[in-house]
Amino acid sequence: MTTSTLPVAAPRSHRLWSGLALFILAIAIAPIVAGQLGGNYWVRVIDFALLYIMLALGLNIVVGFTGLLDMGFIAFYAVGAYLAALLASPHLLESFPLIQAWFPDGLHTSYWLIIPAAAVLAAICGILLGAPTLKLRGDYLAIVTLGFGEIIRILMRNLDRPVNITNGAKGISGVDTVSLFGVKFSGAQHWFGMKIPSLWLWYYLLMAMIVVIIVVCLRLQRSRIGRAWHAIREDEDVARAMGINVRNYKLLAFAMGASFGGVAGALFAAFQGFVSPESFTLQESIAVLAMVVLGGMGHIPGVILGAVLLTALPELLRSQAAPLQQALFGSVLIDPEILRQLFYGLALVLVMLLRPAGIWPARHAEAKP
Repeated sequence: MTTSTLPVAAPRSHRLWSGLALFILAIAIAPIVAGQLGGNYWVRVIDFALLYIMLALGLNIVVGFTGLLDMGFIAFYAVGAYLAALLASPHLLESFPLIQAWFPDGLHTSYWLIIPAAAVLAAICGILLGAPTLKLRGDYLAIVTLGFGEIIRILMRNLDRPVNITNGAKGISGVDTVSLFGVKFSGAQHWFGMKIPSLWLWYYLLMAMIVVIIVVCLRLQRSRIGRAWHAIREDEDVARAMGINVRNYKLLAFAMGASFGGVAGALFAAFQGFVSPESFTLQESIAVLAMVVLGGMGHIPGVILGAVLLTALPELLRSQAAPLQQALFGSVLIDPEILRQLFYGLALVLVMLLRPAGIWPARHAEAKP
C-alpha cells in the first residue's frame, strides 16, 4: 500500500493562497479602514510609512545585503526630491528668464520622466559616494557617508546665491502633483458615486511602487549579484580571494540603493508639493537606518515591519501622550513631544536588548549566537 503526499500538500497550498488573498485584501482596504477610524490624518501617516519603506528597502541593499554602514542615505532622498521640485515647479522659470522664454506655459515635466531621471541621478551620486570609500569599513565608512549626507543638505541650503537654484532655507513650493491617466492626485475624485480622497490615490500609487521595488530586491537577493553581496558582507577578504570583484559589486550596491532613495524623493516632492533642506537632516538618516537594523538587516519583510513600526509608533505616541496624561493626572505634566521622544528611544533600547538581530531577522541571522 502506497501513501501519497497530495492530501497533505494540497491543504498547505490552499492555506498559503488563502493567507496571501487575505493579506492583499487587508492592504487594499487599509486606507478605507484608517480613514474611518482616525480620519485622513492616519491615512497620511500610512502614506509616509510607505515612503519610508521605499527608503528602508534601498538602504537595506547597502547595509543588509552588502554590510556597508551608510549614515548619509537621506542625501539620495534629497537629490530625487530637489530634481522633481526643479523640473515640476515654477521656481526655475522665476530664477532663469531664458528658461521661461523656452517654456512660456511653465515647466511641468511629467513624473513618468522625472522618476526614472531621479533614479539615474541618485545612482550616479551613489557611485560618486562609493568610489572614494571602497577601502573604508565600519566606523570610518559611517563617518564619510555621514559627511556626504550633511554636504548635500548644506549644499541645498546655500544654493540660493549668487544664482538662486534651490531657494535656500525657504525651500521650493508649488511642486506639481502626480497625474496618472489624466487623474491628478491633488484633490478628491468622484468615481461611481464615491468620493475618493487624494490620500487614498497616493496610497495605492506608493503601494504599487513598493511592490515593484520588492520584486527587484528579491530578484537581486537570489541572483549571482545577491550571493556576491552576501559574501562581501560576511568576509570581504575571503570574497576577494574567491575571485569576486569587490569594487564593482560595492559600487553596484551603492547605485542600486541610491536609486530607490531617488525615486522615493521624487514621490515625496510630489506628495508634499514643497521641498526644503529641513526634510533631509541627519536625524532622518538615523531613523531610516534604525528601521533596517530593528526590523532585521538583510530580511525584506523585517525591514518593511521596522519601517512601519518606527513610522507609526512616534505618531501614536504624539496623539495619545496628552490625552493619557489628562486622563491620569487631570492635566498635561510633560510636553507630549518630549514624552514621545522618551518612549520612542526606550522602545529602541528594549528591542535591541531583547532582539539584537532585529524584530524579524532572516533565519541565518537568527541562528547566530
